Amino acid sequence: MSEFIDNASKRKQILKDVLDGLHQGKSIEDVKAAFTELVKIATYDDIADAEQMLIEEGLPASEIQNLCDLHVEVVREVLDQQPDPESQAGHPIFTMRSENETAATMLSQIDAMLNVPGSEVYELDKDRLLQITEFNRHYLRKENLLFPYLEKYGFTGPSQVMWGIHDEIRKDWKRLKALFSQAPSEDWTANLKAVREIFDPMNHNMTEMFYKEEKILFPVALERLTETDWVELFQQEAELGYFVIKPGLDWQPDLSLLSKTQASTAAPQTTATTIDPSVGVMVSLATGALSPEQINLMLTNLPFDITFVDENDEVRYFTQGKERIFPRQAAIIGRKVHNCHPPQSVDKVEAILRDFKNGSLDKAEFWIQMAGMFIYIRYFALRDAAGKYRGTIEVTQEISGIHALEGEKRLLDE
Repeated sequence: MSEFIDNASKRKQILKDVLDGLHQGKSIEDVKAAFTELVKIATYDDIADAEQMLIEEGLPASEIQNLCDLHVEVVREVLDQQPDPESQAGHPIFTMRSENETAATMLSQIDAMLNVPGSEVYELDKDRLLQITEFNRHYLRKENLLFPYLEKYGFTGPSQVMWGIHDEIRKDWKRLKALFSQAPSEDWTANLKAVREIFDPMNHNMTEMFYKEEKILFPVALERLTETDWVELFQQEAELGYFVIKPGLDWQPDLSLLSKTQASTAAPQTTATTIDPSVGVMVSLATGALSPEQINLMLTNLPFDITFVDENDEVRYFTQGKERIFPRQAAIIGRKVHNCHPPQSVDKVEAILRDFKNGSLDKAEFWIQMAGMFIYIRYFALRDAAGKYRGTIEVTQEISGIHALEGEKRLLDE
């Protein structure tokens, strides 16, 4: 095997075979014994690319997710020897590393305190455990910012696997919130058992994710993303929020890069039909004409969220209302729509788009209850005058108030 060590493509192919062997039931010991020389020189990039090769060959991301810890275990000895990615306080990666360190400390403290029975400890753990659920802000920034930028450079498979693990962790957070919404039992032993059944797998998944980020995701991101990418990402991350910490000020983004990028990627102006001295350029529409500012005001103030996906399945526009139901960042513009959904729902999204394109379906609708909201989600196929498919709009609306309406209220009623 030594002749392949300096050949990156061969090395990745062999590592892919290693990971494929794990999926076929081979033990870690068998794999390590057979590929000792390869394991010694495998890099974080090799692992990410090998996982992506498996996904491209048809292995579902959910299956890789189930054995993701084993993948890392195969090369953990090598990864442990690699230095953590270096960055300055304020850089998005430094911020995410700081959040990981803070969360790891909290998890360790909670784990220790859960071994000490007593009502006072229970209340303290309750507060800390609920605070841990705020780590979702970290995952939202990964999913809606870091992943889209990595996808521009072909890094897609591992991000889908990570997103699936995020959702497993979120399920445990939801279970914890439900548990603590109930009055604590006087029997501490019973409470401890219930908490442990949720906390232990959550703790394991979060801790392993810290490691995967530090040793695989962050080095890959620092290697592939450009300085301009980091500036754009930095400009968008505050809107999604941070976990406990605040970004430092050592890293100062070059905002001139941002302005150059915006200028080079600005969409061409739509042909105007007239000039109104009071508002300027007027855009011709089917039943009137509006200025770009008026169009933006109208769309931004709609009582629901709209996302437009073109005929190539790429996100081209979304409304940015005052209170969005699901997070959207500018980083998703140009992103394939199936990458904007967790792995569990990708198949359904692709099926809807397929039916829209072949003309067998024009509309799909769903409704869910989440965080006290009743959410109505609708997809509509867009077709031109000739009936050709031109894209899809997703309309998302919080309808609790509408759902509760009874009787009638006329326009002149107070």
